[in-house]
Parts: sequence; structure tokens; C-alpha cells
Amino acid sequence: MIKQDPDFRARLRQADAAAATLPPPGAAARALSRELAARIAGAIAEAGGWLPFWRYMEMALYTPGLGYYSAGSRKLGAAGDFITAPELSPLFSRTLARALQPVLAAGGRDGILEVGAGSGIMAADLLAQLAADDALPARYRILETSAELRQRQQQTLNRRVPALAARVQWCEDLPADFEGVILANELLDALPAQRFVIEAGEVRELGVACREGAFFWRSGPASARLRQRVRRIEQETGQPFTEGYVSEVSFAAEDWLQSAARGLRAGLILLIDYGQPRAVYYHPQRNRGTLTCHYRHRMHEDPFFWPGLQDITAHVDFTAIADAALEAGLAVSGYTTQAHFLLGSGITGWLAEETDPRRQLELGSQIKQLTLPQEMGETFKVMGLGRGCDVPLPGFALQDMRDRL
Repeated sequence: MIKQDPDFRARLRQADAAAATLPPPGAAARALSRELAARIAGAIAEAGGWLPFWRYMEMALYTPGLGYYSAGSRKLGAAGDFITAPELSPLFSRTLARALQPVLAAGGRDGILEVGAGSGIMAADLLAQLAADDALPARYRILETSAELRQRQQQTLNRRVPALAARVQWCEDLPADFEGVILANELLDALPAQRFVIEAGEVRELGVACREGAFFWRSGPASARLRQRVRRIEQETGQPFTEGYVSEVSFAAEDWLQSAARGLRAGLILLIDYGQPRAVYYHPQRNRGTLTCHYRHRMHEDPFFWPGLQDITAHVDFTAIADAALEAGLAVSGYTTQAHFLLGSGITGWLAEETDPRRQLELGSQIKQLTLPQEMGETFKVMGLGRGCDVPLPGFALQDMRDRL
């Protein structure tokens, strides 16, 4: 039985008020969003009036030709909706290149596989630094399912590293037999997440309904997998969820990790994303969850604002990722903040190599943005998962946070 929403009109007014503070999209973008919204509304009707939120998120982000990551809108950089660390400064990728060289030298026959390469800037800067250090891998592959992003990545590589662009190969599936480094920067947060709410002491799944062309939240029965996970979290944290508590579980992220692990014969999976260990993620005070939307460099919490024109993300439960890795036979070789990983990997060394004082100031400012707690330094975490890879990464030496998982 689907619980009714008596506050539909009030919720609609709240959503309209929030949307009024965001810049309006252009006519072409509005038309694309309306087409996607109609398709989602049709899926809701076919499902009996309710879709689990993870399915809405999947359609909003990945519907071919219409979803946020499948259509042609610019997503990254000043003209897009958000800026990633590689977009912010080339020092991020250059430092990462130095950090990964020992793993590649120890037996990474297949080189690097980057999953979800965004604009392609990280791939270009990684390759440039590896070439400068005479440490180019045999292959550099990018797993990208979006044709629009693949084209943009090719353009970026041809523009920034034309002599190295031919080394890059694209694929649409994880390899079945891989030795090397699988690299995923801000991937897991964009995978569809399930949302739950505690109602009358029961675990309910939050989903999406549609009325008069407007989407709104509505709870429905939770799957056995979701119910069991929520009760397990309560047991592990020692904190029963209070009435009305809302949060997320990303089974998609765990399933992706296990798929990647199955194809990793030897090497390292390096994950960089924003998230927390379980005890922090599900703290009693975080009772509204972590769901966040990004639209033209504004963060808000309405996933129903112009579907297909904004990013929708949820933080990563790194304890769940570590558990999934262990189940898949991987070792958790490191877990720390982005700040400690970059500092341990020598990011400040680039200042010593620069002789121009003005350029030193620019690089110093970029390093601060990447490492300061109030910037990216603490929010983003780095996790290393290995199989047959005993090479210690200096990025995990400054602060080892595995005991917090």
C-alpha cells in the first residue's frame, strides 16, 4: 500500500519557491527537460503511480539522448554546473601520476583504466606527466558510455596532448582480465542511490509520484535488501534511526565495485569521491540524508528541478565500499582524506620546481583549494583497493583512516 501525501500542494509551493532562486534554463534546454520529464512520468504511470527514487535518478542522469550525462549540455568547468579537482588544477592529476608510477612499474601490464573521465582533462594531464617522467604505461583506456562525453574527451586530448592522444582507447565495459590501475574520480556519487525513510518505526523506501505534471516524494514498501541493510546499519552504529529519518544506500556503487573487482587480476582500484565512513554518514544529526543537486555552480536539494539539466548525487558510504571490496577478495590498502593523500604524494613539491614568484602564488592558491578542510581537502576521500599489489602508496602514509571504517 503506497502512503498518500496530504501535503502535495505545500510541497509543490516549497519546490517552486526554491526553483525561483535558480537561474532559468534556455528554451532548448527546457524542451529537452520536458521531453525527459514526460518519459519519466510515463514510467511512473506504467509502474502503477510510484517509482523508487533510484530509478528516477537513473532516468534523470542516464536516459540516452536526454539524461544529464547522456545529452549534450556542458557539465564541468566555469560554463557548467560544477568543477572537479582535475578541472581546478593540473597539480591534482600531475601528483596522481607520480603517486601511481610505483604500481605501474611493479607489473601494471594493462596500464590505466579511467572510469568516467568527464571532460578528459585528468587523462590529458596524467599522460603528460607520465610522459615527462618517462613512465608512460603500455595503454590508457577510458570507460565511457556517453557518446557526447567521449567526443569531448577526444577533443580535450587532441588539444592538450596531441602527441599522446593516439595512446588512449575507449571501451564501454569493464575488462574481464586486467592488470594495472582502475581509476575512478567522482564516479560512485553519481550512481543511482536508494532513499529510505523511517515511518512508524518501519523502513520505507522513498520514491517518486507525479500529479498534474509535477514530481513529488512519496514513500512505498521497501525491498527486503533495503530493509535488511538499514537494520544492519542500526546494529553496527548502535543508533536506532528516529522517526522521519531520511538517508541513502547505494547498492549500485557496491555492485559496480564488485564488477570491477571481478575483472581485476592484479593491481589497484583507486577511488576518489566525497563521502564518509558509516558511523559519520548515518549520524543521528544527518537526518535528511546527503542527496545533493548541482546546477550552474549552485547546490540545492530538489532532484525534480528541470530533470536532465542538473547533476544529482549522494555521498559515498565508504564502509559499504570496503565491505564490498573484502567480499570480492580485495584488500583495503588505504583510506584517507584527499588532503593527506595529495600532501603525502608530494603535491607541495611542485612549488619548489617553480621559479616564477607569480606562478608560485598561483600554484599555492590551487594547492590550498585542493587540500584545505573548508575547500576539497576533507570532504573528498581516497580509497585504495588492491589484489596482488603490495606496493605502498605514500599518499596513505600521512594519515591512515582505515580504522574508522
